[in-house]
Amino acid sequence: MKIAIISPNTIHLQEMAQVLQQRSHQVRTFEGGKTRMPAIAEQERPDLMLVDGMCCDPADLAPVESVTNRYPRTAVLLLCAQQTPEFLLQAMRAGVREVLPSPPPPQALLDAVQRMAAKLQDGAPLRVQGQTMAFLPCKGGAGATFLATNLGWALARNHSVLLIDLNLQFGDALAYLHEGKPASTLADVARDIHRLDASFLTASTVKLTPGLHVLAAPEDVIHAMEVEPGHVEAIVQLAAVHYEFVLLDLGRVLDPLALRMLDKAQHIVPVLLPNVPAVRNAQKLLRMFHDLGYPEGRLHPVLNRVDRRHEIGLPEVRRTVGPDLQWRTISDAPQEVQAAVNAGVPLAESSRGSAVARELAAWAEQLLPRPQEEGGGFLNRLFRRA
Repeated sequence: MKIAIISPNTIHLQEMAQVLQQRSHQVRTFEGGKTRMPAIAEQERPDLMLVDGMCCDPADLAPVESVTNRYPRTAVLLLCAQQTPEFLLQAMRAGVREVLPSPPPPQALLDAVQRMAAKLQDGAPLRVQGQTMAFLPCKGGAGATFLATNLGWALARNHSVLLIDLNLQFGDALAYLHEGKPASTLADVARDIHRLDASFLTASTVKLTPGLHVLAAPEDVIHAMEVEPGHVEAIVQLAAVHYEFVLLDLGRVLDPLALRMLDKAQHIVPVLLPNVPAVRNAQKLLRMFHDLGYPEGRLHPVLNRVDRRHEIGLPEVRRTVGPDLQWRTISDAPQEVQAAVNAGVPLAESSRGSAVARELAAWAEQLLPRPQEEGGGFLNRLFRRA
């Protein structure tokens, strides 16, 4: 792979070049700072640019974003001695693939370069973003966590999936698919956010299958209070670069964290049951989404546990809540679903012939990658309306 390294530190240049040349990479070094990036990108057209000496000021990212926009086939990795959640988030928004410590440990550097090389070898565009789906219940017990976990299982047969449990105080998404406790949780990643890169994120997940990883909710309520919206936004931004699907299991509370995640999601999946209280809550929720300016194309409500014998079905719910939305229904199979949840296994494994398992598999098949919609953040829309 053709690599350009830019650093004001000649020792760093020599050390990194030596490590990479030992792996037969074609390396050129340039003494200087970030302002040299556009000229070097134009002259060298490298597959990868390593830029050392970045500080934590987001204003320094202007030349970085210029290069990533103009040369999308060139991956950019930054080396930063001190990293804040805000800087990591802004770096990802500027198109940076990863942020490593400065100077980087040799193995961490090699691992990051290998990930970039694998992308190039597969012919995959370096800046393709995975789809982000946010699941939230319209009322407690709606089954949003069951759908998020089991859809993730179905997607993971053909795609890479990261499920993040964002019900910080009482999240139990992992228990729907796995009986053990996680070695690391979202709180651990947030606590060491300065270490955030693809390797650290992956190492912090529970790997249920080669395609399905879970970042569990904090085990301790006190630790959950230390997780900030900026931490989660940086994690999700990075995850969307390295996974084809990022599934967010939200709680019922629409706090600043939930609003940031809804802003990010290409698919917002409210889940409701066919009963009057749930339908009323769904009306309120969808009205709020409309006020926040979310396009209808991003809203994908699910009517869960549908039984033809019930008085309320999809036609009644559509007329009351959202006739123009893309609705999905999931059948009612209480015994099969409860048995799977109690055993901590996917429904597709415990009850392969279940109608619900077939419906989830069909849903997974219909989810095709598409570009992320630029809707702007909640605060931007609020001030724009004002």
